[in-house]
Amino acid sequence: MSMFLDTAKIKVKAGNGGDGMVAFRREKYVPNGGPWGGDGGRGGNVVFVVDEGLRTLMDFRYNRHFKAQSGEKGMTKGMHGRGAEDLIVHVPQGTTVRDAETGKILTDLIENEQKFVVARGGRGGRGNIRFATPKNPAPEISENGEPGQERELQLELKILADVGLVGFPSVGKSTLLSVITSAKPKIGAYHFTTIVPNLGMVRTQSGESFAVADLPGLIEGASQGVGLGTQFLRHIERTRVILHVIDMSASEGRDPYEDYLAINKELESYNLRLMERPQIIVANKMDMSESTENLKVFKEKLVANYDEFDELPQIFPISSLTKQGLSTLLDATAELLDKTPEFLLYDESEMEEEAYYGFDEDTPAFEISRDDDAVWVLSGDKLEKLFTMTNFDREEAVMKFARQLRGMGVDEALRSRGAKDGDLVRIGKFEFEFVD
Repeated sequence: MSMFLDTAKIKVKAGNGGDGMVAFRREKYVPNGGPWGGDGGRGGNVVFVVDEGLRTLMDFRYNRHFKAQSGEKGMTKGMHGRGAEDLIVHVPQGTTVRDAETGKILTDLIENEQKFVVARGGRGGRGNIRFATPKNPAPEISENGEPGQERELQLELKILADVGLVGFPSVGKSTLLSVITSAKPKIGAYHFTTIVPNLGMVRTQSGESFAVADLPGLIEGASQGVGLGTQFLRHIERTRVILHVIDMSASEGRDPYEDYLAINKELESYNLRLMERPQIIVANKMDMSESTENLKVFKEKLVANYDEFDELPQIFPISSLTKQGLSTLLDATAELLDKTPEFLLYDESEMEEEAYYGFDEDTPAFEISRDDDAVWVLSGDKLEKLFTMTNFDREEAVMKFARQLRGMGVDEALRSRGAKDGDLVRIGKFEFEFVD
């Protein structure tokens, strides 16, 4: 069984802010001491950090829930609660993070030690020392801590390589990688020997170096998930140059040119942008007797079917077994890499806008609906956050919440919708009577 995992779905929950405290200063010789309750501490963030030592998302197979600590509650003498430490989660280089609900990309983590906050901790609630006014010098009001951000994430690992080897199964990609690098991929005389991407570093005779990925063999229908399907295709998205390896001996009974067309069709079907990447055609197994004639026919078909305005891809005849033509191929690959820029992996439309943790003025503060049991239901981010941060153990806090609802226009909106005196109103699991 392969221990390579390149996708994972996880849940993250940042820490809640600590509750503020209601306390009063009661000391000998200090008359009318006043409020003395401190604020709660900040909840911990959930932070992704790139670790170049990791190669897979296997750690997320068995641990799918990540929860940061909440902040400490406020204390007497006006002391703040301690803020919680951030929860650090290590991920491999090349990890793309999506919001599972919206499908938007939050970040693309490619640099070693790169950090990104995927869930922000809530701020601490205010203690009663914050609510003192000349009219109310001894308030019995405090806030609960703000809830931490909670979200479900989809992680995708796309390996970091400059060059990708593509082609049908058993065309010699793994053998080629083992010859040109120090990588030791599993090689066997059967299809789908390679079931995970293999990565190796190439150094040319001129001193150039680049990373090459041997990617699992494609078959027709891979872009729709046939065979190893998209398990392979996502890993080629980061490459800048494609080496298209073709078995020119036709030892599998297939036509080399038809193989070439079929693989390109799968690349195009998966992501049209993959066709923007320059290709070098690697005519492998040239040590076989039929290869020279097959290569001649292949070139004729390629020229006959290519658009006159398009540049023909370079063709390099090689033999991984005898190491024929390898140095020329590697020098040409390094030269092509030098003049090939990085490709944009995602459109702006796929990226989530920069996070804003306040309230959008265009978003309604609340919404009113009615349940089947005739109870009026209040919802909305701003209203629900006010509700969560209200300390209902204190009568003054309850009255303050009622005034806030009235100021938001909840009473008037309920009345206009037909609410009558004594009707039940629900916020979350909390119910109260509407008083007209």
